[in-house]
Amino acid sequence: MTLFSTRDETEVSTTTEPALGGAPAGDGGNRAASGEGLTVRGLHKVLGGRTIIDNLDLQVNEGELVSLLGPSGCGKTTTLRMIAGFLDPDGGSIQVNGREVSHLGAEKRPSAMVFQNYALWPHMTVFKNVAFPLKLRKRPKKEIEERVDAVLELVNLLHHKQSRPARISGGEQQRVALARALVQEPQLLLLDEPLSNLDAKLRVKVREDIRGIQQRLGITTVIVTHDQEEAMSISDRIAVMNAGKIEQFSTPADLYARPRTEFVATFVGSLNRFEGSYRDGRISDGSDVVGVRPEDVKFSREPVPGSLPAVVERVVPRGHFQELFLRREDALLRSFASGESPAVGEAGHALITRAMTFRGDQRVDADQPVNGGQA
Repeated sequence: MTLFSTRDETEVSTTTEPALGGAPAGDGGNRAASGEGLTVRGLHKVLGGRTIIDNLDLQVNEGELVSLLGPSGCGKTTTLRMIAGFLDPDGGSIQVNGREVSHLGAEKRPSAMVFQNYALWPHMTVFKNVAFPLKLRKRPKKEIEERVDAVLELVNLLHHKQSRPARISGGEQQRVALARALVQEPQLLLLDEPLSNLDAKLRVKVREDIRGIQQRLGITTVIVTHDQEEAMSISDRIAVMNAGKIEQFSTPADLYARPRTEFVATFVGSLNRFEGSYRDGRISDGSDVVGVRPEDVKFSREPVPGSLPAVVERVVPRGHFQELFLRREDALLRSFASGESPAVGEAGHALITRAMTFRGDQRVDADQPVNGGQA
């Protein structure tokens, strides 16, 4: 059976079941042809007298995977829950493929959500867990069997269809929760910290699975995460959130290379931060903030133009590269280096090849290379 068919589905369950990891996606099989994806305009939410989401705008193109990235308390999960319909906004508009859904309950929106804790029924088999939202919508038994088998095959769990959640691994449980959302054939897939309960190695595997399935189906997807590596590795674009607002919305490469604010620069990737001013590889007194990526700090045993004496204080192996901590004058610089590692205590020279300048949190410079732009 082909998932995401254009079959007309007009039956809608009136039962909201957020604990099951997703709402029955009312007209999920009747995909709109507008190709607009998700459009959020002026979203606003106040909780406990505090503004959590402040006039937020977001456009996710059809078939795009976008991450909401930010620290705890920045409003990313609140935003996702309003998009899903589990939390009412105090203002603003939410459209899915050109259709206004702000007035609809979660059970009537063309979206499905995977929650952080998966919320699988322990007494049900994998098959029954995935089939549950279709049974709520009173779909025919044969259709349920075909759709559940198809989605379990998609997530590579068909061999576990009669297993119970306690008998499968954490990564497999996560894929069951994903299958339960996908079986509803939503126009919009929402994932709230879906990998946070997995160990580091398994997170890498499962995030690759999620990205592969999302690309195969071409489903518009929004994922909430506080893990920058996770967001950078699977997203088409990332919305970096801070204090209820989106500070920057761009591709992973653009966010890293051209952050617009000091907050984005420090949250996305590593940054050496100094107060002062920058010119020709040197940081001097000043009132601005200078940010330098570790890969833009070079250590050499011999002096080069623009470099200053430095001593290696610490070497941290990072697999295919080393992280060096270099003492240069009164500053400690982090540097990423490949090849032969210097020894702790070794004296040499450190050169800053590129820097960013921020004033009042805003980026005020173009990229500032030295030595004719050579890095």
